[in-house]
Amino acid sequence: MDLSFSPAEWTAIRLSLKVALVAMLASLPVALGVALLLARGRFAGKALLNGLVHLPLILPPVVTGYGLLLLFGRRGPVGAFLEQTVGLVFSFRWTGAALAAAVMGFPLMVRSMRLSIEAVDRRLEEAAATLGAPPLLVFLTVTLPLCLPGVIAGMILSFAKAMGEFGATITFVSNIPGETQTLASAIYSFTQVPGGDAGALRLTLVSVALSLTALMLSEALARLTARRIGLP
Repeated sequence: MDLSFSPAEWTAIRLSLKVALVAMLASLPVALGVALLLARGRFAGKALLNGLVHLPLILPPVVTGYGLLLLFGRRGPVGAFLEQTVGLVFSFRWTGAALAAAVMGFPLMVRSMRLSIEAVDRRLEEAAATLGAPPLLVFLTVTLPLCLPGVIAGMILSFAKAMGEFGATITFVSNIPGETQTLASAIYSFTQVPGGDAGALRLTLVSVALSLTALMLSEALARLTARRIGLP
């Protein structure tokens, strides 16, 4: 089998990496804040918030993509506002692919971070607060260093999910070569044309290799977290 990639295939690989990286970094601060709120917060509606966070994992990806199209499309309330105020366009752009990937990977990132934060001994945080440290300083100097492996694991899982996202992306931003055609949509395109099996197989191997690497890193960080908190 010919393992050399065509320019279009390299473009799809580079675009997928860019989309996944932007999706992961853009959702990181929000995911960390939501994870901390769910792990440490006591408020009415906590179960509802938890359900909304995990909703993309349950809904069909096409439904999520259609919802993004309604909200962030050029005629959507959020999309029209962002285009008019800051010139940011999501529909049929790579930025929309990054948004769809971020939404689909968000629950995985939040869950990993939340479990890691919950594993931190509250007595350490209380001791730091007793010494006069404000809540933000307690989080930065005590909570965050202890839960950092879980945070990184969540980032890796979100990145891997973004790399393989297809349903929400193709519904929201279509499958435009060089603009929104990621690895998953490029594989789909190859399967729809005669003689495209070789290209589909090459990109599939790339996708499998990237996903396995991400999962292995995530598992290694999970074991590191367990050792740090004294679990067997």
